[in-house]
Amino acid sequence: MKIAVVGTGYVGLVAGTCFAENGNDVICVDKDPAKVRLLQRGKVPIYEPGLEELVRRNRTEKRLTFTTALDRAVQQSQILFIAVGTPTGEDGSADLQHVMAVARDIGRAMNGYKVIVNKSTVPVGTAAKVREVLRRETTHPFSVVSNPEFLKQGAAIDDFLKPDRVVIGAEDPRGAELMTELYAPFTRTGAPIMLMDCPSAELCKYAANAMLATRISFMNEVSNVCEAVGANVDEVRRAVASDRRIGASFLFPGVGYGGSCFPKDVKAMVKFAGARNYDFEILHAVEHVNERQKVRLFAKMKQHFGSLRGKRIAVWGLAFKPKTDDMREAPAVPLINALLEAGADVTAYDPEAIKVARSIFGTRVDFKEKSYEALAGADAVAIVTEWHEFREPDWTRIKKLLKTPVVFDGRNIYNPEHLRGQGFTYYSMGRK
Repeated sequence: MKIAVVGTGYVGLVAGTCFAENGNDVICVDKDPAKVRLLQRGKVPIYEPGLEELVRRNRTEKRLTFTTALDRAVQQSQILFIAVGTPTGEDGSADLQHVMAVARDIGRAMNGYKVIVNKSTVPVGTAAKVREVLRRETTHPFSVVSNPEFLKQGAAIDDFLKPDRVVIGAEDPRGAELMTELYAPFTRTGAPIMLMDCPSAELCKYAANAMLATRISFMNEVSNVCEAVGANVDEVRRAVASDRRIGASFLFPGVGYGGSCFPKDVKAMVKFAGARNYDFEILHAVEHVNERQKVRLFAKMKQHFGSLRGKRIAVWGLAFKPKTDDMREAPAVPLINALLEAGADVTAYDPEAIKVARSIFGTRVDFKEKSYEALAGADAVAIVTEWHEFREPDWTRIKKLLKTPVVFDGRNIYNPEHLRGQGFTYYSMGRK
């Protein structure tokens, strides 16, 4: 099929590359010439395992091209994906100005029947708004489809090529048929293609992310109760997760969720529900708990040291989760800001996110290129992101590097008895 993807951010670049990997001819469009030149050289501006290799292979096979020329891409394609950003506005709602601008440009460039697909995460009613914009700009026939993405950063290629489900919101048979044909190769192992109306499809992504965010905040609350009553959250979690009605996913306590999806989507769902006079009380609580949880590790540090002024704290992990360099809403940011405001010095290491972190903190944080370098002379180390390389460190070496052997484990990746046996003072989340 002939496909155009407008927007080469995380969603657009992964989608366009994976469509090309399945044999389609894909044109990816972006208004940033420097970004397009980078992609034309086979370089990827984001970190996602396996993505750069796929981009290079499909460029070599001439199935994947990059351009700033939206008009030409529209005219050469039948299915057009809108995958531009929908950032959170000042009031918490999703900002649709980029989506609507692309819809207008597509309408003006159309030269025949097209399927216009909202791939961006957009509030309920956006498909209807896109439809109205297109009607004002073109007399050509078209279908508007909602096709939300369900990608996990760090595993996006597998998620796209082998999806759990494909959700397609379509109001006419022609658009639904073409989208079903497009996705059929991705669902040969039995994953369902779910056809529904556009409002239901638009709500699916928000509902899924809100549920996962709720599970995280709920388990963080359970973790805090465990600390208060002297229970062990690991044992509680195992017992809860063994209930087949609940399951084990997203039940690990920690320092809160972050990233480009959960915080933004929870806020947007609260906002568009409120616009229809519905107060989504649970999600208000989810947000509140998450923001409080992000500085809980800092509170443990204050309790241990008393004053943090002049203390040197090493931070291991800056990205909001492993296998990405994304620091949007990352728990490391409020933690480091709190440490700096308290007068502490901060050294930090992350396998992928240091460049992004430098754009946030500048010279206020001493970034190191190797994990153990960040520990030299520090009064404590805080584990904020559970990268695999942190799971089995050399504790003898760490004890020699630290000024005082203190570990604040925000992800519960270490055994408390083992570390105390090694002579460390150890703090974790929801464990004695």
